Formats: sequence, C-alpha cells, structure tokens
Amino acid sequence: MWHPPVRARRPAYPVEEEVSMSYPQGSVNRRTLLLAAAAGGGVLTAGPASAHARPAPHRPAHARPGPDRPAHAGPIRPERPAVRSVGCFEVLALRDAAGPFFLPYDEAFSGASSNDWAAARRIDPAAFGPDRTWQLDFRCYAIRRPGDRYTLVDTGVGPQGSPASAWAPVPGVLPQLLAGNGIDVRRVDTVVLTHLHEDHAGWAVTAQGVPMFPNARYVMQQRELDALEADGSEMIGYVVRPLREAGRLHPVDGTVVLSGDTVGAGPRTPAGRHGDRIRVVPTPGHTPGHQSVLVEGGRHDQVVVTGDVLVHAVQIADPDVGYRYEADQHLARLTRRNLLDSARRERAVLATAHLNRPFVELR
Repeated sequence: MWHPPVRARRPAYPVEEEVSMSYPQGSVNRRTLLLAAAAGGGVLTAGPASAHARPAPHRPAHARPGPDRPAHAGPIRPERPAVRSVGCFEVLALRDAAGPFFLPYDEAFSGASSNDWAAARRIDPAAFGPDRTWQLDFRCYAIRRPGDRYTLVDTGVGPQGSPASAWAPVPGVLPQLLAGNGIDVRRVDTVVLTHLHEDHAGWAVTAQGVPMFPNARYVMQQRELDALEADGSEMIGYVVRPLREAGRLHPVDGTVVLSGDTVGAGPRTPAGRHGDRIRVVPTPGHTPGHQSVLVEGGRHDQVVVTGDVLVHAVQIADPDVGYRYEADQHLARLTRRNLLDSARRERAVLATAHLNRPFVELR
C-alpha cells in the first residue's frame, strides 16, 4: 500500500523486552512511492513493465491526516485462528493490525462502478464502515512445513514507533500472535517480503537493528531492491541494510521454489509428499518487484498469498479497478487479472493481506 509522508520522530517501543521489535534508530520520514521499474516474468506476471512507467503521485497535502491515528480507530476485534491445510503444509493467518484507512474507499478506488461496489460488499461486507470508511486488516501468514519449520510471509505493521505507526490505525501484535500459536521465532527459517512498503515489513528487524527472525533468510525480488535503491528509499536503511549486514538478505530473480530447492546461499528445505511446494512468483504493478507466494499441494489444492496484488474486495469484483497508489496501474491490472484467472482455473484459495476475511474462495 502507499501511505502519506510523516515527520521524523523518535520511536517508542513496547514495554515487554521480548517483543520490543522495531526499526533501528533513525529518521522516520515516510515513504515516497517506489519507482515503477521494469518487472520480470513468471507464471502469474503480466509481462514486462513499460520503460516509461512513472511512480504514482504523492497523496495531496490537503488530504493528509494529522500525526494521530483516526479518532474512530479502536482496538483490534477478536479473531479466531484461521488455518488452511494444503498438502503437507498449514497456512495460518495472523492479523497484525486492523482499522480504518485514511482515504474513503471511493477515493482510493475511484474507477469502481456501483455494480462493483455492490459485488465487493457481498465479498467483504466488513470493509465498509460509516461515512465511506474503508476498514481493512493487515495480515501476515505463517506456513507450517514438515519438521515444525515455518515460512513467514510479510511481517506486518510493526510496533508503536515503527515507520508504519505514524499512519496505521493501531500498533501491530505479531510477536504475541506468534507466541500464542506456539511459533518460536527461531523456527522461522524463511521470511518472504512481498514488497517493501512499511505495513509489510514492520517486524522484520528489532529495535537494535538485527533480524527479528535470527535463523531466517529474508527473500525479496531483486527488482524490488533495485527500485528502492534507485528511488533512494529510506526502507533501505530501515530494513535492507540491517538484513544485508547480518547476512540474512536473499534476493531472487523471478519465480523460485522455496521448499525443495535452494534460494541464494540458503539451506535446502524438504518439499514434503507428492511434490508439495512453496514458490515465490513475481506479481509486479503495486510495486516494481512485488511478489506473491504459491503454496501447492497438488492440482486444485493451492493457496495464493497475494500480498498487495489486490487490496480491496472491489478488485476481486473487477480486477480492472485500479488502486490510487499503485506504482504502475496498467501493469497492476494485468497482473491482477492473470492472478485471478489462474486462481479460478486451479481452484486456488486467496490468502489476502487487507481484506477483513483472510481466505477467499473464488466462484
């Protein structure tokens, strides 16, 4: 997602020592949108990006929220654990945060028709708050593999004082969720960052600037890193540099199998029975190097962890509906169509980052 720039401030961390995770000390000027660069191919990609693609515009200054969270942002509502079994894997949805977005939904998705909105309400009614409020969740996914090892997809909003905390409705709670589900951070050996927007990387490193998951390789598309470097993004200092210095950053180029193959210098991981596997697949458009995760247990037994290929149910209702702050809206539409078409063909379940229901079965 794209979010407004905020003024630099010193982070404030939770009291609990074991969960005082955040970005290393430094200025917290919020992100400019990532440059839309050329994106590589893959089974779910839409093809090469235009050489003339430009970053999406900054949010207008008159529309920026103040430094405080919206007054109508409340505590996260209770949610029962949501789990999907896929072959030898279990996919667990972990809601790091929830609350209202800073734009009304019809401004964030101005191209949607009344029929699109009606269909979206049927898919995700909880997304529609009072006064055109867009209510959304911020989810990560833990994939349990044979041997009680875990692949984590995205790391959420982060704690109070993280880069996302200046605009996110509430601080994140991922460490508590992991502990409550019996997941030791030391047993997470792979972290996939779908992209480097701050609401997807909030718990990647601790307040001391070291990886929160000390035994994990952090998998990102090289194109995403290249775009961040070209843009001079501060996410390089917040996340990329600490991971690189710790020897935990593992860039990949295109579609890569994570279970049953190697990633960079990463360890081999068992694929499980009957060729069950986990793959990262480029899905560019939201950002230049965006990637999604395919969890495969055989034909018609798949979960697609979408990341921000789609951020609202209206984009399931009509994949041509663009999100105001996509880096390359044309490419994002093509990618979204391709992903949804593939998911329907394979009867795959979508594991979404921002819908109020974690798992969506397409009809």
